[in-house]
Amino acid sequence: MASSLEIFRPYIRMLPEVTKPARAPTLNQKLIWTLAVLMLFFVMYHIYPIGVVVVQSQQFEFMQIIFASKIGSLITAGIGPIVLASIFLQLFVGAKIINVDMRDPDQKALFSGTQKILAILLSFFESGIYVVTGSVPVFGGTGGGDPLLGSILFTQLLVVFQLAMGSVILLYMDEIVSKHGIGSGISLFIAAGVSLAVVQGTLGYLLPNSAAAINEGGSDAIPNALLAFLPLVFTALVFAASVYAEGMKVEIPLAFEKFRGFGGRFPIKFLYVSNIPVILASALILNIRLWARLFNGMSFTLGGVNIFQTLAVTDATGSPTSGLIYLITPSFPNPLLIGGYRPYVEYLLSRAPEMVLPFVGTVYVPEVVHIAIYILFYMVLCVVFGKFWIETTGMDSHSVAEQLIKSGLQIPGYRRDPRLVERVLDKYIPVITVMGSIFVGLLAAFADLTGALGTGTGILLTVGILYRFYEQLATERMFELYPDLKKFVG
Repeated sequence: MASSLEIFRPYIRMLPEVTKPARAPTLNQKLIWTLAVLMLFFVMYHIYPIGVVVVQSQQFEFMQIIFASKIGSLITAGIGPIVLASIFLQLFVGAKIINVDMRDPDQKALFSGTQKILAILLSFFESGIYVVTGSVPVFGGTGGGDPLLGSILFTQLLVVFQLAMGSVILLYMDEIVSKHGIGSGISLFIAAGVSLAVVQGTLGYLLPNSAAAINEGGSDAIPNALLAFLPLVFTALVFAASVYAEGMKVEIPLAFEKFRGFGGRFPIKFLYVSNIPVILASALILNIRLWARLFNGMSFTLGGVNIFQTLAVTDATGSPTSGLIYLITPSFPNPLLIGGYRPYVEYLLSRAPEMVLPFVGTVYVPEVVHIAIYILFYMVLCVVFGKFWIETTGMDSHSVAEQLIKSGLQIPGYRRDPRLVERVLDKYIPVITVMGSIFVGLLAAFADLTGALGTGTGILLTVGILYRFYEQLATERMFELYPDLKKFVG
């Protein structure tokens, strides 16, 4: 059956591609490639495109950490276009809008090529949003100064091209890591961004704030100095909770039909879908927040109210300050950036931004209501994406049961029937998927609210990434020690 993505095949052939190595690289070679890509990522992190006005950015900006980006640098858009392209295509596949058989290597390659094309297009689109909305100031525009060659349009187009190419380079760096290194480039960039945020936050904010509290003296000097390290404490708590959850699992006994006495266990982890729900939910929310900048200045009246103001009202930086989009996004400030936890708590308890609703008028929404709506919306998104992910990736009870039966495995005490195995798996997989998705959503929201360094989503992603990196590293080491084992596993 032909794929509905066939129209993209001629364009996919025109794209450059990172080829697989002719011979399987050794573990040391994989580590060298991985470290080389990581170094290049940090180099791009500190390079600013020609025509951009360099301004001091907030290192704790939620979007920058999750998208492995730095506003104004070559990686302004970061991995956002790559993740968003994956979400779009996965949704289309799940909704049967596009037809792809992922078991066919040719169609799988076609799917990956289409995803690459979409990611490149989104790189230019999102880079354009950053420049047009003034989030990335350019010469002759919001950043002041004289435009390049005396043309603001030329300056903007040049900056958009450079920012887009930065994301495209990240796309190919991800391919290099996937084919020549260990793990995936996207995971590597996220972990690097979160780690950098933790180090910068500790050295750039926590230590100076603690030292300033001690220098002020008084009876509150020591308590205030210790209070300054609360974000690091919350980071450690979320990290520990994530590590503990990674180890929780339910094991279902299995036995080989042809080899009696041999078998194993099928582990169903508490985080069965890992951090995928957090990645997809965060990417969707952050892109909604990014695109909300386009609503600024637009007008469409309904019920005597500008409907775009109902959707989102943004400040000078493009961050939502009111509206429906504000309610479903983490738009509250970081405690470190507003003077500590005392003014932060006062802010949460006292602020009540106004919203304009069609046919209703102006209403005031307390900040605590915003927090409750955001947490609920985030958890629901995580559950939806968690269930969607297991259905589209062959991790549901039906698919797993068929895979076990085809592998010659069965559950002791049950007939070798996929329907019976599916019935047993149905007692665990759907429930654990929902519970695990709710857990990661709550944990990420808790960390964001408490100002944990690296953000809750970033910490969860980093724990999962490091856990899988360790497992893959151990597997690679085992294969090097016992080459025949790799042939046996296939």
